[in-house]
Amino acid sequence: MSLAKAYLGLRSAGVRALLIATCGVTLAGCDTLSSLNPFDKSETYKPEIIAEVPGETLYNDGLARIQKKDYEGAAKKFSLLEKQNPYSEWSRKALIMEAYANYEGGLYEESITAAKRYLQQHPTTPDAAYAQYLMASSYYDQIPDITRDQEKSERAILALQELVQRYPNSEYVADAKKKIQVASDQLAGKELEVGRFYLQKRNYSGAINRFRTVVARYQTTRHVEEALERLTEAYMAMGVVSEAQTAAAVLGHNFPDSPWYKDAHALLTKGGVEPREDSGSWISKAFRGVPQVGQKTG
Repeated sequence: MSLAKAYLGLRSAGVRALLIATCGVTLAGCDTLSSLNPFDKSETYKPEIIAEVPGETLYNDGLARIQKKDYEGAAKKFSLLEKQNPYSEWSRKALIMEAYANYEGGLYEESITAAKRYLQQHPTTPDAAYAQYLMASSYYDQIPDITRDQEKSERAILALQELVQRYPNSEYVADAKKKIQVASDQLAGKELEVGRFYLQKRNYSGAINRFRTVVARYQTTRHVEEALERLTEAYMAMGVVSEAQTAAAVLGHNFPDSPWYKDAHALLTKGGVEPREDSGSWISKAFRGVPQVGQKTG
């Protein structure tokens, strides 16, 4: 016997002796060596084997669930398809359908997540514009009333504008532009609400800042008429007569039949002045070349 084998034999004997001694101290918890093995139990581990369903089968199952309006179930099928068939054409189709099913089911955040993933993975495919549209519409459908935070309105506008810019020939552009108008109107309404509050509290500078946002950013919304009249009020209250005259003049020029113009004109007349536009005013500059609501753009 070589020295190496003799050493290994002694070492093995020592290990056995140590285990025997240990078991002798706590016989209740160490009857056999098998008790030290956590996998040597009476219950045998049985791995769960999930059969892989063909992509076409899962896809058709998802479509069938959509027809039954089981959108949540459909989304799950498409999600499973994507996981089982990564980097395949089935995976791409499943991802866009997952976004659609979640949108139809009112699961807007899930639809946004799926649509974003689609745009990241397949930005140049024919369905990319539709993914962008689903994402934008998911934000749009969550727009709250003007008394609440308007973050969703802002996100909707950004996503819709990106759709128009990146996919100008898309069939979704016309609807996107309409939704941009509605969402912008919502944001303008929020600014007006806050501006009215400041005006009532005689915080004229705060009110002017809000009305200015409407005039500078949302000229094509229905709220711009009131914003110009409110600017006339606020500027007159502060004694900035020239800006009040300009606000009223721009209002009268763009909306001559507006009841808001009548109110602004009456307010100026009461103060002994008439509407008169200062071409150097920020108000005049904000309206140059901007088509108003209801006007034809050609």
